[in-house]
Amino acid sequence: MDKQDLRLELKAIDTSSLVDKVEMRLIEVFLYKELKPGDSIPKETELASIMGVSRTVIRESLNRLKTMGLIESKKHKGTIIKSPDLSVILGKSLIPRILDNKTLMDVFEMRLALEVGMADFIFARKTDRDIQELEEIVEIEPDHSDNILFDVDHELKFHGKLYQMTGNNTLEDFQNLLLPAFQYVYNIGLLKSSNQRKRYKSHKELVTLLKKGTPDEFREGMRRHLENHFVRILSNNDNQAAKA
Repeated sequence: MDKQDLRLELKAIDTSSLVDKVEMRLIEVFLYKELKPGDSIPKETELASIMGVSRTVIRESLNRLKTMGLIESKKHKGTIIKSPDLSVILGKSLIPRILDNKTLMDVFEMRLALEVGMADFIFARKTDRDIQELEEIVEIEPDHSDNILFDVDHELKFHGKLYQMTGNNTLEDFQNLLLPAFQYVYNIGLLKSSNQRKRYKSHKELVTLLKKGTPDEFREGMRRHLENHFVRILSNNDNQAAKA
């Protein structure tokens, strides 16, 4: 047998633990059986017997699935499938101080993409009361911003209200996780200030677009409102490319 044939015969050694294997197998079975939230799964003793492993392995595997939000224990029902709360799962790991710079920037960019892209949902679901609340938020803000960072309190209140207006609970929860990371990027100086000076859309101007404009106009206005962020990101990218 030559070396090439030998390479074909060799396979990677499976170094995953029993717990890893049981966890993945359980997920595969959940998907194959098309289990839905509320459906029960066998008890620990049954799973151990069926899968040929100890109850300790089964228990640790189930604990992992509970941490992931895929299952939960219910009185008189045992362990059942549940719909995971994505914000809770992300909240356990989206901690700005322990994320590396690349991940922080990815999160920063993700929030920008979400806010530019949610105009249609906001327009479809906005109410007069929503507009009134936005007007109250922006009443004490400056008319416009020239290449400056918006006050963090204004940002939290105004953009938080916009996320709420989408009517998407997951999106609203998600922004509560993103905003701390967004601010942390600035606090640690990850984004450098741009030398360019432009007039950006203010919160007040965005409210006017919500009252009198179209989804497309609002989307463009939001893009211009966030222009200082985009300029800083793209400027950083250009500088890194020049150094490479």
